[in-house]
Amino acid sequence: MPVPDQRNPEVTRAVLTRWLAGRLADGDVTLSELEIPGTTGFSAETLLFDAEHGGRTERLVAKVAPVHYQVFPDPLPYADQYRLLRLLDERTTIPVPPVRWFEPDPALLGAPFYVIDRVDGRAPDDNPPYHPAGWVAETAPERRHRMWTAGLEILAEVHRLDPAPFAFLDRPRYGRVGLDQRLGYYTHYMSWAYHRPQPTCAAALRWLREHRPPEPDPPVLLWGDSRVGNILYGDDGEPRAALDWEIATLGAPEEDLAWYMYLDRHHSEGIGVPRLPGFPSYADTVAYYEELTGRPTRHLAYYEVLSAFKFAVIMARIGQAFIDFDLVPPDSDFPVDNTASRLLAALLDLPAPGPVTGPPPGGPR
Repeated sequence: MPVPDQRNPEVTRAVLTRWLAGRLADGDVTLSELEIPGTTGFSAETLLFDAEHGGRTERLVAKVAPVHYQVFPDPLPYADQYRLLRLLDERTTIPVPPVRWFEPDPALLGAPFYVIDRVDGRAPDDNPPYHPAGWVAETAPERRHRMWTAGLEILAEVHRLDPAPFAFLDRPRYGRVGLDQRLGYYTHYMSWAYHRPQPTCAAALRWLREHRPPEPDPPVLLWGDSRVGNILYGDDGEPRAALDWEIATLGAPEEDLAWYMYLDRHHSEGIGVPRLPGFPSYADTVAYYEELTGRPTRHLAYYEVLSAFKFAVIMARIGQAFIDFDLVPPDSDFPVDNTASRLLAALLDLPAPGPVTGPPPGGPR
């Protein structure tokens, strides 16, 4: 989710030029103008540029930790994000962008950052979602089918990895690895995201605690934001890069699989449009995932509710951002009444989200 850009591109370009001069072999570097999106993300600010040196041109991306706003509380430290990407890049065949360097000193760009190679490809859009319009809607059904199954193949490979090297993703302050930790984290997140009552999310959290299933298998690495919108695809529908690992964690693989399907459901049913032809059904999705992993899935209906709850909490935070950046009035219902909270209410047969109640929050956070 984006926030207004507040960076001076020329100052940033000069800083990056000096910084790269100490890391590229010949030390004589010329940077292109930075491509900075008109809005910049919560979980990372993205700076695109070309670096010319020694007769070569390298296409690079700097990912800078958010300074002005965060969508997630207690984010994974940037050093750990870099460590995760480097492990995936060097030890697996999962298509992440090649990782170059990490800079922990916030004095340079205002926050820690790392640099990766720029990968060509297109990701399905979230705004507007890809089902009603855009390049995914215009492509052939067989290509859409391949995009979906290719994403599942990445997801299955993530879940087959030995989780031991990723133990640094454990956050024991929220509970034991798995549902105990996930519910603990999102309980904290819900109260941090938006300080006024959130009746739909509160009711869903009670349901999740009351219906919590066992997780008998050892935890695995979870992508955290597993969805086709976080994959860069080539013109042939094959994946070029899996992106956005900022909320990677450890837990039951069903959590990732449910999120993969739920975000697609939100982008179709959640906004009142049908799914595009070519995308496999959710039943076929589960069957293919089980074939890839060689294990049955368990309690997917529960993890779908968990996905819906998580997304509604995220949307509450985004609603708070809209308020803080004067995009909607302070008394807007958007943080508690949006497409995510409505779909969550429908899943659990809860009352439709209503107007905001309670005292207003104490100002921007």
